[in-house]
Amino acid sequence: MIDYSKKATVPVWTLATGDVRVPAVTGDGPMTAERLGELRNVLTALADRPIATLEVHPLPDKLDRGQGISLDAVSPLAQHLSQLIRQSAHGSATAAKATAAGEGLYRMVVPAKVAAQFGQGIVRSMVPKGAAGGIYGDLVNSTGTIAAKARFVPVQGAAAAGTVGGAGATAGAAAVGGTVLTVAAPLVLMAVAVGMSAHADRRRQQAVEHITELLEQLQADKLEDEQSALNGCRAAIDKATAILLDQGKLGVSLGLDSAVHTIDTALSKADLRLSRWRSALDKLPDGEPVEIGTLTETFPGVDDQGGTFRAHLELAALAIALKRRVNVLQAVEHAQSEPDNLFENFTRALRRDEQRLDELEAGIAGVLVRLSALELARPSGLRPVFTTGEVDRLMRTAHRLHRLGDGVSVNGRPTDVAIEIARDRDGSVVVFPALPAEA
Repeated sequence: MIDYSKKATVPVWTLATGDVRVPAVTGDGPMTAERLGELRNVLTALADRPIATLEVHPLPDKLDRGQGISLDAVSPLAQHLSQLIRQSAHGSATAAKATAAGEGLYRMVVPAKVAAQFGQGIVRSMVPKGAAGGIYGDLVNSTGTIAAKARFVPVQGAAAAGTVGGAGATAGAAAVGGTVLTVAAPLVLMAVAVGMSAHADRRRQQAVEHITELLEQLQADKLEDEQSALNGCRAAIDKATAILLDQGKLGVSLGLDSAVHTIDTALSKADLRLSRWRSALDKLPDGEPVEIGTLTETFPGVDDQGGTFRAHLELAALAIALKRRVNVLQAVEHAQSEPDNLFENFTRALRRDEQRLDELEAGIAGVLVRLSALELARPSGLRPVFTTGEVDRLMRTAHRLHRLGDGVSVNGRPTDVAIEIARDRDGSVVVFPALPAEA
């Protein structure tokens, strides 16, 4: 964990995605972490365009770069960040000192009100409640927020000029109510896009690990075929991601169309399975215990550590994660094709399919919560005494059912989203998976 108390000041940029009008609320003096959080809320409430903040911290000595997406120094995101650093250093001694080494950990926070536009998938934690905060705990403390001892100093009057998609989407300094905000739509757009893509890929990795473990136990050929088909989509998605993030154009030769068809087929299967699960739960008598045999007819293997039902859950999670990556690609492509309407076009394109994914995830979460609340009935029979094996199975199954609801979030409250970017001295960057900025 970084000891933030050793750093006297932390420069903070206020990044707008367009010309906005807000009162002068930033001030010139240092702020606490709590004050910075309040500032974000005020800016979000008062501005009619998305506003993010960007902090720079020392780069940790040990950093698992394999968790993120690497981009070289000539990629749009790296160039936008370099321009912001270069131009900020001319007008701010604090920014110049913090960025002099050329490397650093840049932390962009997108407010919850704005992050909610990107779909539920990005604003929910990827780990169950009680697990280590964040994805790479060395960068944040146990609550996922910056330590309160740091002093945050606003960088005023900085301007970042840049383009995205090769078009003339410019950025600069906008005076609003006496406060100067940095208009940096391309920087915010690309950071959000890469962070979301990394987040979705991390979820894909987790789903693949769980599926592989389950299928080794089940030896189910049909389920293995489903997994193989979805895994086969990764190469096309990875290539498309690299091309778009380097300002290229997608082509038919990438195979993205066939990958999308495979993913949509898997999502259709998940929808059908969800319908069956809901129907089966609706048929159960309200408030009455349920026998294990009745439950396993629709939820096979729910009474075991692994099982077909759990494999179906992980296959759905894998399909959703892959689809979220595709959605980000399509949104970036749309945004780059309309450089004069960057952020609005990006969020509009993303919301269309994200709503369906959010509904599917919420439906599956609802099934798990309902299953976890079920009471199991004693085995039926004429015998007054049950065997030790029957008692053990009943207790074991009850425990596993109750655990299905652990870490499940149904219509959870959106949180601020943090996207952390490690920048090396050569200007190349690694963007880590987006994660909730608050626990």
